[in-house]
Amino acid sequence: MSQSYTPAMELEGELAINKDEFTIVTVDDEIRADGLCRKLLSRFYYALLEAGMEAHEATALASGADYYVRDFVVGYKHRSLFDEQTGIVRQFAGNWYIVNTIEPSLDVLAGYLAGVRAFYRFLFDLGLISGQFLSAMEEECGDIAWYEGRIRSFWAIEGDGYLAWERECSLKNN
Repeated sequence: MSQSYTPAMELEGELAINKDEFTIVTVDDEIRADGLCRKLLSRFYYALLEAGMEAHEATALASGADYYVRDFVVGYKHRSLFDEQTGIVRQFAGNWYIVNTIEPSLDVLAGYLAGVRAFYRFLFDLGLISGQFLSAMEEECGDIAWYEGRIRSFWAIEGDGYLAWERECSLKNN
């Protein structure tokens, strides 16, 4: 009798990850990378559950990480999840989230950043990112006061002030 697939099965065996498969050059690459990230995020979610986290907490963390990884890193920046260039979380939280959200909220953003931080810790625990990069990402995720200032200054933009605001945390870098 064959057993039906469940996402938890990915946790039972080793999930072989070839970082090169996450590189994005073409639209097909983006589609492939998105699917690979979805699987890795599912593994992250089930790892949180297996570690004893309540389902609603695991869902919140995984959802925050999913939004950051699939919508921003892969979908907007077209970058590999394993590209260890600092500043990516700062771009997400200090610019992209703010301009792509009808009413940006520090509470919502802080929830996303908690998921991003936990996901980077998960990647480090799997040996997929360096400790130095993890530290940098944790620092970027923890700079809540700076993100609060970015949201406040966004709402205070007058006239042609957007360009100066954008330059302070440009999406054009990296």
